[in-house]
Amino acid sequence: MVLHISIGRAAAGVALMLPVAVVALVAEARTAVTAQEPQMRVLVAEGSELILRSDGDQPLLVHGLANNERRLQRLQVRLRDGRLTIADGRAGGQASLRISTTDPRGIWLGRRRYRGELLLVVRSGRIRAINQLGIETYLPSVVGSEMPAKWPLAALQAQAVAARTYALRQRGRKTDFDVKATVSSQVYKGIDSETPRTREAVATTRSLVLVHGGRLINAVFHSSSGGATEPSGEVWQNQLPYLVSVQDHDQHSPVHRWNQRFEAGDLRRRFEETGGLERLRVLSTSPTGRVRSARIQGPLGSLVLTGRQLRQRLGLKSTMVSFSLLQGDAGTAVEQLDPVDQASQAPSQLIGLWRDSASGFSGPADQGPAGRVIAAPPLPPPPLSSRQASLIPAGRTPETSRGTIVLEAEGQGYGHGVGMSQWGAHGLASQGADFREILHHYYRGATIRPYRPADDPSVAFRAGSEPALMG
Repeated sequence: MVLHISIGRAAAGVALMLPVAVVALVAEARTAVTAQEPQMRVLVAEGSELILRSDGDQPLLVHGLANNERRLQRLQVRLRDGRLTIADGRAGGQASLRISTTDPRGIWLGRRRYRGELLLVVRSGRIRAINQLGIETYLPSVVGSEMPAKWPLAALQAQAVAARTYALRQRGRKTDFDVKATVSSQVYKGIDSETPRTREAVATTRSLVLVHGGRLINAVFHSSSGGATEPSGEVWQNQLPYLVSVQDHDQHSPVHRWNQRFEAGDLRRRFEETGGLERLRVLSTSPTGRVRSARIQGPLGSLVLTGRQLRQRLGLKSTMVSFSLLQGDAGTAVEQLDPVDQASQAPSQLIGLWRDSASGFSGPADQGPAGRVIAAPPLPPPPLSSRQASLIPAGRTPETSRGTIVLEAEGQGYGHGVGMSQWGAHGLASQGADFREILHHYYRGATIRPYRPADDPSVAFRAGSEPALMG
């Protein structure tokens, strides 16, 4: 059947114009969306007093003082009765202040400079300084803060994509800020950590993120795994399909192998409840050899700690570690501490996550798609270096006086061990791998594609599948 429709010339003219108008509107909407760069809120400082200043003759623009904009070269903000007060006494009693500048050299806060704007608010009796800026403006400093800028470009690019994914995944989870500028999230030191190479790494990967199952992945990373990365289920409560154990390429890392020694007095301070340490038994380890739990025995009793807690108590670089008792200053081994008690293997405990960048711990971990097969099985633990010193039989108490016992920890790697190893990325890049190959090695089954508004629940306007950033 053919349907004939007759319209007048004027109506026809309008009809002919409609598609053009619709196309124009759609194009305008797409331009608005693709130009919309997600904004980050980075907690950069907290204190009872903060000092800000301009970098040169161009003043700071201060909004929030008596509902007026003021131009100041220097701004000293203090707390008074839970409100923000300017130190010169000319204004005060503000709930928040917003500071901006037109100077590309940024805003000085203490000893660091920042792009974008700074928002000052009062929370829990302290002033919080929150840097607000676009994700692509934020990242060159993160890459330069997390990796040496002289490293191969492919490693810097991999860091840029991982850091972008991690940051965007954190948006909107907290009331005042999205991420911290420290190892609690990922390190961000402001303008002075940017270099031409870190800016190139960000620009050449602009908008690219890692996704799995249609969602941004938890793109955690660490310094060096010590030979094999750790499955996420050994560090957090859930095993994610893209965070499995893989062989690392960090053998050249300066922290691939390390050791630390602890004198008796130091051990008494670290284990006050047990009166020090006379014996340490590792109760269980992960498939890669990292400590899950350990028992500390001292003169006043015993204490069971998770690997994370033991790492924090001793300030260890990682939980991939073995222990020995040494005698006196000579360092003669008097006891190789008991091996793992295989009968006491327990379910995975929460370990790691102590002073590690991109810790990823911001709430319950993501669950992988139902029935999804893990991309690769855990690797066997790389062997720790063997000791050549004389050892006494396990289970025998060393015959030395209290105060002469020294605990030696021999370990591998630095960090929680999950996700991308930064030294491993350097190793792969040095072997000729590009950033996509590096990321696919450490985040198994993840896809690299441009970020979309639908990836981010904090973006109110969603527009199909167009990338949010174009360039």
